[in-house]
Amino acid sequence: MNTFPSTGAESAGEPGDSPDAPPRRSFEPDLRSMTRINLRPIASPMPLGFFTVAIASVMTGCLQLGVLEAADRKAVALCVLPAFALQLLVSVLAFGARDVIAATLMGTFAGSWLAYSLVMGSGADGGLRVLGVFNLAFLCFGALMASVTKPKRALWLVLVVSLPRWAATGLSGLTGVEAITRVSGALGILVALVATYAAFALMLEDMRSEEVLPIGRSGPARSAVDGSLAVQLRNLERQAGVRRTL
Repeated sequence: MNTFPSTGAESAGEPGDSPDAPPRRSFEPDLRSMTRINLRPIASPMPLGFFTVAIASVMTGCLQLGVLEAADRKAVALCVLPAFALQLLVSVLAFGARDVIAATLMGTFAGSWLAYSLVMGSGADGGLRVLGVFNLAFLCFGALMASVTKPKRALWLVLVVSLPRWAATGLSGLTGVEAITRVSGALGILVALVATYAAFALMLEDMRSEEVLPIGRSGPARSAVDGSLAVQLRNLERQAGVRRTL
């Protein structure tokens, strides 16, 4: 936010004041006429985020389904590791685009891929049990996020499909039951399909400047795409980065 300097934020005093008297402060009663806000539009990072979820979910799902052998765990971990960097980038760009929900979700996804890669790649003792607890904790986070992301239907749908996958992965790690592991792997492939659809739909929408494949936005998410410039700028002065404190 760029602001033009005030003319006379501090006055040098009035006639009759002692030369040693401190200057009297005067404040501009309304700064709106002096304020300019520069917006820097960026491309949506969400297709990249969803495609990353899809690819990483395919790799981990194939490992759980037995398509890849247990001896391939370190190789899978190395393939999943770039997902951390990509989704961290998506999170940073989403924060810059003022989308705190998408930024928080993608940043947490990035941390989960990093944790998975480090544990599986290092072959740490008790790694599967620890990842089981980690996934159950992630399940709680995902449920909270799903409760507030419904207007952003693409995010919401990926989250809803991911919830049973995190539950199954958590139980699989804690119990070691092979059948639950297979279910988790199948759910991972389902998450990949849903995330791929969301990424492709958002990419088409961005390219054609209109909704091509249904995404199902509602409420504020719908207004953000279909609303006028006046709607986009409504309450802008109360947004993070403009207001004085977070």
